[in-house]
Amino acid sequence: MARLLPRSFYLDSPDVVARRLLGKLITRRIDNQKLSGRIVEIEAYLGLDDPAAHSYNGKTARNAVLFGPPGFAYVYFIYGMYYCLNVSCQPDGHAGGVLIRALEPVEGLETMARLRHLPASAKPQLLTSGPGRLCQALDITRAAHNGLDVTSRTSPLQILDDGFEPDLIRSSPRIGIRKAVEHPLRFVIEGNAFVSG
Repeated sequence: MARLLPRSFYLDSPDVVARRLLGKLITRRIDNQKLSGRIVEIEAYLGLDDPAAHSYNGKTARNAVLFGPPGFAYVYFIYGMYYCLNVSCQPDGHAGGVLIRALEPVEGLETMARLRHLPASAKPQLLTSGPGRLCQALDITRAAHNGLDVTSRTSPLQILDDGFEPDLIRSSPRIGIRKAVEHPLRFVIEGNAFVSG
């Protein structure tokens, strides 16, 4: 049986937490239905020391979740059309987070397709491969989910460990950023078909 990850899981630096989150399950409860997907691609953002991080210029009302406590959802809006899901890392008061970039859908695929405005028969790769897609497929928005405690048993958004261990993890530079592009802080499950392009 899958177990809810405790707050202590997120206390380490984002690069360590990111690698450990690969293979874990994100679950989202909508009414009486559970949607879930396995994390197959993730990026680490190192807080005040990382020019690509939202927290680089200090704490604001917008990015406050990234400054702790760890284990909370940070959701932001990008390009005027997509939400992106992050989770805060490091001890309270220290900025850091990980961006969930892609999931392998596990449960609730028809509902994910409907939320993505796709036919029920859509290829699973179209559902959650990419940070904007996965938020749409799980109906995650800033208004409803920013600041949610993903370690709480009552949260509609959780991250669970079902014992799955990736065979091989590969790192590479992060995608879609203009600063600190050289750092190999993107981590993927090697060979997984649901990793984004």
